[in-house]
Amino acid sequence: MYAETSPMPPLMPPARNEGHADARPPNLWGALGLILLYFVLQAVSSTLVVLAIEVAEGFNLHGGAAHLGATAQALLAQPDVQAVTAMLTLSVSASLTLLVAHQKWPRLWSLAWPPGFGFTLPARPQFFVLAVVVGLAAPMLGGLLTHLLAHDHDVSQNIQQLGRAAPPGLRILLVLIVTSLGPLVEELLFRGVLLSALIQLAWIRRWRVGWAVVLSSLAFALVHLPGLHWQWYALPQLMLLALALAWLRLRSGSIWPGVLAHGAYNLLAVAAWFAATHLPA
Repeated sequence: MYAETSPMPPLMPPARNEGHADARPPNLWGALGLILLYFVLQAVSSTLVVLAIEVAEGFNLHGGAAHLGATAQALLAQPDVQAVTAMLTLSVSASLTLLVAHQKWPRLWSLAWPPGFGFTLPARPQFFVLAVVVGLAAPMLGGLLTHLLAHDHDVSQNIQQLGRAAPPGLRILLVLIVTSLGPLVEELLFRGVLLSALIQLAWIRRWRVGWAVVLSSLAFALVHLPGLHWQWYALPQLMLLALALAWLRLRSGSIWPGVLAHGAYNLLAVAAWFAATHLPA
């Protein structure tokens, strides 16, 4: 059943330590550490996946670092290998990050309002409809803003280039991952753990909760810059999306509308992968 809760989250004071480590809300360093862990896991997983592919392909792994590096570059030049590496890397790193967060803060997992992470149904089911609207409108409005800032410069993203080059079958699998598992782990990190930590900090410092929303949204935008080739004019679009997702999180009392909106946003972003593709009958 849907929780009969207030549409706005109550301002909760910092939780007291009553001897249960898993009941304490995440602090800022713990939240940033989990985000860092996610990206470290991506790097490690990617390396292990490439090594596994080299073994499967029968490459010699005893030729030294230079030989391994050249072999890895040759493999990653193949679109299908790139797609498989990306899917396995995201799947492993996201799954492990979700597991670590649940093991560290199990009592916060299903709490509706911060410091909880919101893995519960929203206050009203209409938030799911609103989430789809947000997810489809954000790339249109944000894309217009980015176009105005970028002028005639192309705005490209690593995942978009990867998706266009991947074979159709792998492309479909990649879409499923970037519209489900990717949004889930990013919502946990930025609208779950980090936002909760910043709201706790805002309470201690007597700041407005809006500062927590802005700072978590800025962090979300900044971590995506490397994948956008450091094109700064893409930041406003990411900030707009992040602010909308944080609004959904705090209004609905649930992380799921944000996950749905984020997935819809990603789906619209990768739709171009299939625009010029003729799948076999």
